[in-house]
Amino acid sequence: MPLKVFRGPKVRLWRWRRNPLRRRADVVEAWVVLGAWLLTVLLGISAGLVAARSVEHGLAEERADRRPVVARVVGRAPAASPRRDHASSGARVWATVRWTVPDGSAHTGQVRVQPGSKAGTPVTVWTDPRGRLVGRPTSVSEAAFRGTLIGCLVGLSAGAVPFIGGLALRARLERRRMDAWDAEWARLGPQWGGWSDHGRRSG
Repeated sequence: MPLKVFRGPKVRLWRWRRNPLRRRADVVEAWVVLGAWLLTVLLGISAGLVAARSVEHGLAEERADRRPVVARVVGRAPAASPRRDHASSGARVWATVRWTVPDGSAHTGQVRVQPGSKAGTPVTVWTDPRGRLVGRPTSVSEAAFRGTLIGCLVGLSAGAVPFIGGLALRARLERRRMDAWDAEWARLGPQWGGWSDHGRRSG
């Protein structure tokens, strides 16, 4: 008849408590688990904070460099397409605009304006320090949200490295512990009433 294994109530933190069945491998495994959890938390939080601050700092520099400039429409902007339905009546069209930078030089570029805008219609555009057209910079709240989102993703990715490594190392220690149990049972099992390593009496 095969030997049945009965599990008693689970004892938490048993590897940290003194007991006659605790071995050196159990203590090593306990430290591995603790170290993996600490590295997961510390590395994840640190990497997430660094990434979030880096993103917010970069967007803050972007806001400082970009400036709004009043440009003027060159010529009459195209009218809205008659084939567009009523829901898209608020759509904008591309038109050429001209603006002047602080050094007095004039620049032109394509931006979206209201359909049918007349020549000279003012349009606010955003430019970089060289006077080139750029997109609208992110607001403070948008930068904070983007920094938080990227920080969370980076933190999770960084924390996954020690976590997965700890799981792999723990699985290896588990296999070694099971092998040690098998070897010990093979040596001592016959002395306990003739039980072999397969849970049967040898005689």
